[in-house]
Amino acid sequence: MKSKCLQIGRLKTKNNVFVAPLAGFSDFAFRNVCYSLGAGLSFTEMVSAKGILYDNKNTLDLLRTTDAEYIKAAQIFGSDPKIMAEVCKGEALSKFDIIDIDMGCPVPKVFNNGEGSALLRDPILCEKIVSACVETGKTVTVKMRLGVSKNEITAVEVAKRVEGAGASLITVHARTREDYYGPNIDYVSVKKVVESVKIPVIFNGSVFSVEDADNALNKTGAAGVMLARGAMTTPWLINELIGGLMPDKKAIIKRHIELESNVYGETFAAIKLRKQMSFYLKNCRGAKALRVRAIAASSVKELYEIIDQAEFDV
Repeated sequence: MKSKCLQIGRLKTKNNVFVAPLAGFSDFAFRNVCYSLGAGLSFTEMVSAKGILYDNKNTLDLLRTTDAEYIKAAQIFGSDPKIMAEVCKGEALSKFDIIDIDMGCPVPKVFNNGEGSALLRDPILCEKIVSACVETGKTVTVKMRLGVSKNEITAVEVAKRVEGAGASLITVHARTREDYYGPNIDYVSVKKVVESVKIPVIFNGSVFSVEDADNALNKTGAAGVMLARGAMTTPWLINELIGGLMPDKKAIIKRHIELESNVYGETFAAIKLRKQMSFYLKNCRGAKALRVRAIAASSVKELYEIIDQAEFDV
């Protein structure tokens, strides 16, 4: 794919390969890894605006950052424009250059609360939320799905409204809420969004290779791609997409382990990393046995030993 810088409001990214907000995965260490591999942007996992407002400790921990993040980008979710604006002005988000508004989360506990992808049923509310956040002086972006269902495709209307409200970039997950993460990728609807606005539109949805990225950009005219599950298993795909040399995969994973260990200690870090290590090991030789060991690991030392024994394709 063609790597290029993107202008997002007053900010400029190094390239057009972004990494999605991934619940349970996109913490400070994972984002550090993604930026070290050359990501143009890497977002925090989805953070509750109400949780920020009420100084919830677990919520605030999701906002930990590192110096590797040359552009710091947080994603927040909620449905009340006043609360969303209040947290944008607050101390917790003061270090972030970009605030991304989630309009795509499909999980029931978010959707049933009128947040995430449920917002797509109310384009006017989407507009109000973005406008309120933009008025705080923050650079605001939006991540959304195509609609709630195939019978409720509202992406174009929402895109026009959030652009008018001051959003600087839109990422479109090429599925509806009812599709979750199924095989249905709707390139045509994403293309309609691209053609309906003047701000950059990023394609998100089943990008696992350079061929996938090329296909998505060619079919939609999007300005770039956002990796999700592809980054969880093979973050070095970032490097490949921007035309870099393949890094030392074991060194990358060990750096991730080290960062977590430095903050959370060796035991808790190992437990916290079990699922992520399982993803990293998914495509190596003898993956099944190594993943079983990783899921049961109770120390960082065990994780290092597992990675040393893993055989990754060059």
